Amino acid sequence: MGSGISVFATLIISVLLIGLSGCGYNDLQGLDEDTKAAWSEVVNQYQRRADLIPNLVATVKGYAAHEKETLEGVVQARAQATGIQVTPETLKDPAAFEQFQKAQAGLTSALGRLIAIAENYPNLKADQNFRDLQSQLEGTENRIAVARKRYIEKVAEYNKGVRYFPTNLTAKFLLHLEEKPNFTVADEKAVAKPPEVKFN
Repeated sequence: MGSGISVFATLIISVLLIGLSGCGYNDLQGLDEDTKAAWSEVVNQYQRRADLIPNLVATVKGYAAHEKETLEGVVQARAQATGIQVTPETLKDPAAFEQFQKAQAGLTSALGRLIAIAENYPNLKADQNFRDLQSQLEGTENRIAVARKRYIEKVAEYNKGVRYFPTNLTAKFLLHLEEKPNFTVADEKAVAKPPEVKFN
């Protein structure tokens, strides 16, 4: 009888293990970590851009101090973008994610206006420090585009796991996972074409 119970217990454990492997528990955990890592890279690249701005503003100010409104606009947009607390919880809150998106879009727009000023100031365009900062900004914008594209792909993969049967049952009832917000269609178009910040 003891042998029959141990065979039955082994059978039950085997069925449970097979069931768990098919429920996507580990896959969902892995996808969740992948999206967090991809998001961290997006935030890292946005921070890199924010770190370039004080030197860029100072350089432009040296040649175009009277462009006060544009300079202040960039400083304010940077403060707003860096003032938003970004955590993994942001990925669970569509409203917070949208707020982050809008702040970064505002900074992108303000930076575009700042860079455009150089067209009116040949000496600024020729300044080596300005050209170096411009080059670094262009490289950062490209890295932002790549990081956002990777994030979009990872979130799409994750959201499929959360929504598709049978892993949706594991996501909902066992892990309490929900879909993560993603960049909007307009933002995805922006990813395909980074802002032009280089003058020839």
